Amino acid sequence: MSRLPGKRARPVLRGRRRGNAPPLPDWKGPFYRLEAEGFECVLADPRQVKNLPGRPKRDPSDSRWLAACFERGAVTSCFVATPEFRIIRLHTRYRRDLTEERTRDKQRAEKLLESAAIKLSSVISDLHGVTGRDIMDHLIAGERNPKVLAQLARTAARRKIPELEEALEGTEFFTAAHAGLLQTMLARIDRASADIEQISAVIEELLAPYEQQVRQATSMPGWARRSAQDALAETGVDMSRFPTGAHLASWGSRAPLDRQSGTRKGRARSKKGNRYLAGVLGETAVAAGRTQTREGARYRRLARRRGKAKAQVAVGNTQLKVLHKLLSTPGSRYEDLGPDYYERRADTRRQIAHHVGKLGALGFEVTLARIPDPDGTPPAQAA
Repeated sequence: MSRLPGKRARPVLRGRRRGNAPPLPDWKGPFYRLEAEGFECVLADPRQVKNLPGRPKRDPSDSRWLAACFERGAVTSCFVATPEFRIIRLHTRYRRDLTEERTRDKQRAEKLLESAAIKLSSVISDLHGVTGRDIMDHLIAGERNPKVLAQLARTAARRKIPELEEALEGTEFFTAAHAGLLQTMLARIDRASADIEQISAVIEELLAPYEQQVRQATSMPGWARRSAQDALAETGVDMSRFPTGAHLASWGSRAPLDRQSGTRKGRARSKKGNRYLAGVLGETAVAAGRTQTREGARYRRLARRRGKAKAQVAVGNTQLKVLHKLLSTPGSRYEDLGPDYYERRADTRRQIAHHVGKLGALGFEVTLARIPDPDGTPPAQAA
């Protein structure tokens, strides 16, 4: 519904808004104000009531109907970070934005060198490492001799001096205009690096009371300290907000959506969730895929059959479930099941099916029950 001053309510078609329509107001201002005044506020997703029958067309009746839906449990509250973690989230998100902008400037510098027929990135792994940065500084200073520039190589790069000389043969095309642009790009990269270090120090202070949770997250394969900080800033440390790990994975857009209308099923896709948390999970999933762990084996198995994109989503789903379990159990650490976990599980199931089939062919009806562990752990459900 939309209202004009002095006019009655005018109905607007539901669905996509007009291109020239004013933007909808943000929920954060009223929510935070009411929360600060001591009210218990609930943020609800409109998709939960989109297909519910009986929705009124007038605003007062619609408000009463939404309240009734919430009272009978048809509408559940969405996750909203606490005021403390909102401040932490602002810092971690800005650090990630600065890191992405610095990466773009590094790519611009590489393309600028390639436009002058200089292919340093084909010889040295890190263009902005010690060797690459020293060569670029001398290029800006006016040095154009490939042999002199190649002798600036440090440590392991000194074994590639002949290759460096060939990569620097295009220095004659590196003009003063190129040098001016490269100097500007490197200055932006240095400023971004200094800002990132400053913000990282502030984040360390803000997350100091949650050092135990950060260490729990870094115990997972593929998770570094910065990844753990970014993830905890988005999810918080209170896992009671999510009933199960599957709820956390769904909120983090690492679960397939059920798109079904009647008997027609749509294409399974993951929803658009928190892009900052998705960025962290994408990095940790790829990093875990290079390890000899259960998560690494899962990533490689899925990447061969379904592609790397789906493997990232699936491993991110597993990582969020593990994170939920770790944070729900103070003091616990990640215990890997081994890279041969899936082979062992498949072998066990295969042997069980084989022996049960043999006994069934002999006329026996078999009921399986796993023997409990000696430490008193209840038996798991038979495969």
